[in-house]
Amino acid sequence: MADTHHSGLTAIWISLISNILLTVMKVAAGLLLASPVLLADGVHNAGDIIATVAALTSSMVSKKPADDDHPYGHGKAEVVASAFVAVILVIAAVWICLQSVGALFEPPGEESWLALGAAALSLIWKQALYMYTIRIGRATSSKSVLATAYDHLADVYASLAAVLGIGIALVGDRFNWNWAAYGDPIAGIIVSLLVLKLAYEIGRDSVDILMERNVSVEKLAYYEALIRTAEHVKRIDRVRAREHGHYIIVDVRVGIPHDYSIQQGHDISRQLKKLIMDYDPDVVEVMVHLNPWESA
Repeated sequence: MADTHHSGLTAIWISLISNILLTVMKVAAGLLLASPVLLADGVHNAGDIIATVAALTSSMVSKKPADDDHPYGHGKAEVVASAFVAVILVIAAVWICLQSVGALFEPPGEESWLALGAAALSLIWKQALYMYTIRIGRATSSKSVLATAYDHLADVYASLAAVLGIGIALVGDRFNWNWAAYGDPIAGIIVSLLVLKLAYEIGRDSVDILMERNVSVEKLAYYEALIRTAEHVKRIDRVRAREHGHYIIVDVRVGIPHDYSIQQGHDISRQLKKLIMDYDPDVVEVMVHLNPWESA
């Protein structure tokens, strides 16, 4: 658990430092090269710094042990940060769309090969960050790291739009294609829709966890199958499970013979807990309620 926590924090720290460096690079290049698309991408990247700081803070808080005020732990701090990232992405999508639509009604600016190179560097950098953080996020089941990964993916889309927009403008300038000067704002509008889709998916997942939706039907069915293998369990009354950030809490109600002793009931509870936790390492707590069962 400590190793996965360290891996997640390392991924977020790398993302934060990268976002700061990329923001400085894009804003400076946008100003020096008079490239509106790079400047817009840089401002968008500045929002990513805020989102990454939120992810970093939540990752630290979520790993704190349970206490009297938070008996189930602090795992949902990551979910709150994930929802915050979704809000940041919505704002970014709307901003990119408005900027792109506005650019359609203004004289097109001149682009340079240096601006194209800066946009391409950002694209490669962000793609590498996305692949790294999505791998760590899935390995650690960290909602904050996954949200950071999807934030990088949104930046990949934005950088791709910048590359396409600047590239089309440069090619159009060479061949006197007047329409090509508007390739960037058109690409920006498409990107804003892709970023909005990402924000919706992240936000929906966060709301589902905060509302304590059950885990997948397939996972619940496997929990039930495991419980049925227990020798003394005569009836399954209910099985529920909910995500609590990067871990899962399971509730089980089963029937056992009514004449069993408290010690026997205790042993059965421990057996069920071990069965489920051995199968699914994401489960950190199994609460077992025993009901009396009598044969017909």
